[in-house]
Amino acid sequence: MIRLHDTMTREKRPFVPLNPQRITMYVCGPTVYGRAHIGNARPAVVFDLLRRVLEHEYPDAKVIYARNVTDVDDKIIASAAEEGVDVSVITDRYERFYLEDMGALGVQPPTIAPHATQEILPMIAMISELIAKGHAYEAEGHVLFSVASDPSYGVLSRRDREAMIAGARVEVAPYKRDPADFVLWKPSDEGVVGWDSPWGRGRPGWHIECSAMIRAHLGETIDIHGGGLDLIFPHHENEIAQSRCAHGGLPLARYWVHNGFVDMGAEKMSKSLGNIVTPEELLKSHKGETLRLALLSAHYRSPLPWTEALIAQSKAVLDGLYRKAGDAAPGEIDPGVVEALADDLNTPLALSRLGAIDDPAALKASAQLLGVLMVSEDEWFRGAGDAGDIETRIAARAEAKARRDFAEADRIRDELKAEGVLLEDGPSGTTWRRE
Repeated sequence: MIRLHDTMTREKRPFVPLNPQRITMYVCGPTVYGRAHIGNARPAVVFDLLRRVLEHEYPDAKVIYARNVTDVDDKIIASAAEEGVDVSVITDRYERFYLEDMGALGVQPPTIAPHATQEILPMIAMISELIAKGHAYEAEGHVLFSVASDPSYGVLSRRDREAMIAGARVEVAPYKRDPADFVLWKPSDEGVVGWDSPWGRGRPGWHIECSAMIRAHLGETIDIHGGGLDLIFPHHENEIAQSRCAHGGLPLARYWVHNGFVDMGAEKMSKSLGNIVTPEELLKSHKGETLRLALLSAHYRSPLPWTEALIAQSKAVLDGLYRKAGDAAPGEIDPGVVEALADDLNTPLALSRLGAIDDPAALKASAQLLGVLMVSEDEWFRGAGDAGDIETRIAARAEAKARRDFAEADRIRDELKAEGVLLEDGPSGTTWRRE
C-alpha cells in the first residue's frame, strides 16, 4: 500500500483512491515566460516518479495526471512587450523549452496538459457561480473572492489572518472589501491580451485557473494535488477556498503533496533572487539521468542543496549501476525498492536497496521504476550523438603522434579529459570511455 505525507493533516496517510479504477492527480506546472531552473525541475521529476509508482501499484487503473500550463500572466505580457511580439510567441517558445528540458530528465508527458488560455469559459463559469453564492463580488471591473465568506479559509497553511495577508503580498486597492480578498478576474487594457466576460474585457487571476481546470478535466474532488512548498500559500489555499465554496463544501483534493526547495546556499533557488542554474546549462556537460538521480537523491520533502559534488556523486552511482546491470533485460522489480517508494517516495532508501540488488535483471527493472538505467551500458559510457566527433579527435591525435607532435597529441587528450572522456592506449590502438 502507498502511504503519502498529506500537508492538510500534517501526517503520513495510507493512500486510498476515491475510485480505484480512475486515479486523479493534478500538479501545478510552469508559467511559460522564461527558462525553467533546476528547482522548477524537482516537482516535475518527483511527481513523474509518483505517477510511475501509482501505475505500478494500480496496474488495472487509469492514472490521469494533469499538469497545467499558465500561458497568460503579467510576466508573460511584460516579456512579450519587451520583445515587441505577440504573447503566443513567448509562451510557445518557453513551453517548448520546458518540455525539452523535462524530457531530457526522463519526465514523461502528463496525461493532460490544460492551458489557461484554452480554459477561459470554465473559469468564467466558476467565477459566476461564486458570485451567485455570495463568495465573490464585482468591483471596478475586477471580481474578487471574499475571504470573509469562507470560515474555513486558511485550513491548509494554518496561518493567522495577519500572516496570511503578509504572505500573500496583497495589493492594497480601494475596491477591495477586505485586504485579504484576492482577484478572480481583472480588466485588460487596450492592446493587452484579454477576453470578453460579464464583467468586461479582462483576464483571469492565477488561482482560479487551477480550480476551473481541475473541475473541467478531473472532477470536483481529485485524489492528489501536488506542487512545491512555496505554493501552499497563497496559491493552494486560494484554490481550496474557491473550489470548496463553488462545490457546496466538497474538498478539492483528498491528499496534498508538496516537495521541498532546491537551494544554492542559504536560500531557495529562484529567478527573482538570481541564484539559479538551468537544466539547459547543466545538460551541456551532464546527462539527463545524472540530473534526475541528483534530484531524487534526497527525500522529496527535504531541502536539496545543489552542488557539483552532488552531480558527481550521482554520476558515480549510475556508473556503478550500469556496470552491474550490464546488458540484462529488465526482469521482476525488487520488492524492497517498491516498499521504499510506496512509503512516501523514500528515494534515499530505494537507492540504497537498489545498490544491494545482485540480479542484473531485477536491478534493471527496479532502476527503471525510478526512471534511470534507461539506455544500454554501451550508450551510457560511450555517450550518444558525439561518438563520431570523439573518434575524429582520436584519429587527429594519432596523426599528431605519428608526426611526433606530442604537444598537440597531449592537447587533444587533455581536451577530451576535460569533457569527461578518458583515452586508453593499447597494442591494438586507442579506446575511450566516459568517466
